[in-house]
Amino acid sequence: MKNTKELIDLLDLDDLENNIFSGKSVTIGSDIVFGGQVLAQAVSAGYRTIPKDRFLHSLHGYFLEAGDLTSDIHYHVTEIRNGGSFSTRRVTAFQQDKTIFIMAASFHKKEEGFEHQAIMNTDIKLPEDLMSWDEMAIQFGDFLPKSTKLFLSIDRPIDFKPAHVQNPLDPKNLPPKEEVWFKLKGEIPSMSIQKKHQILTYISDYNVLNAAFNPNAKKYHFGNTQTASLDHSMWFFRDFDFDDWMLFSAESPNVFGARGFVRGTIFTRDGKLIASFAQEGLLRPKK
Repeated sequence: MKNTKELIDLLDLDDLENNIFSGKSVTIGSDIVFGGQVLAQAVSAGYRTIPKDRFLHSLHGYFLEAGDLTSDIHYHVTEIRNGGSFSTRRVTAFQQDKTIFIMAASFHKKEEGFEHQAIMNTDIKLPEDLMSWDEMAIQFGDFLPKSTKLFLSIDRPIDFKPAHVQNPLDPKNLPPKEEVWFKLKGEIPSMSIQKKHQILTYISDYNVLNAAFNPNAKKYHFGNTQTASLDHSMWFFRDFDFDDWMLFSAESPNVFGARGFVRGTIFTRDGKLIASFAQEGLLRPKK
């Protein structure tokens, strides 16, 4: 995928009737399906069964099996509840009768109320002063480990600009944090909030476990550690647009027992808090 249109097409599922939907997969450099794709397609399937006046406010998903890139993924949506203000759905993703993912999602009608929000960290470089993954691959590709160069060189519909870049040839232990600016590539069409939620969910599974690696970066990295997303949760707060850079900000309070826990927030460039996320991932040192 190279642009926003191709990402939107990936999330546009086929309706197989009886609340079952089908989606295809696109690799992001791995030989298994990207977890963010399964999350976003599950959100897409859930929204297909929800009244248009209700919007996703939270999701909680578990990755059970690695997805096969060569096989369509079917999403079965179960209507759990339709209340006066909230609707709840369970989405089960399967390939060839094997369940690979389950998700519970809750949708809420728009209501007014009081508010407050956390403040975005402004003590970091702006995206104009940082290099993107694409630029790093071009400028430093000949000096990078083969696996890192390959990952950075994959075509993606999103530009990522990390606020801090670890030197893979001289790694250092860092605080358990990760901050990355991101922006969609190509022409960005007008989108419904439903479509924006799907795309933000897709993006939210990128960069998460970096925060868990950072305190042990001198010894461990993606090359010598088996990694996998185990679960993923999100909470959606305010409407937004993809017309400018956004900030993904994550911290890892704990790594223990081959599992790393990461939580974080997503802000618009002007500091509006639009979503939070949490994930636990497998971090198993290879022997």
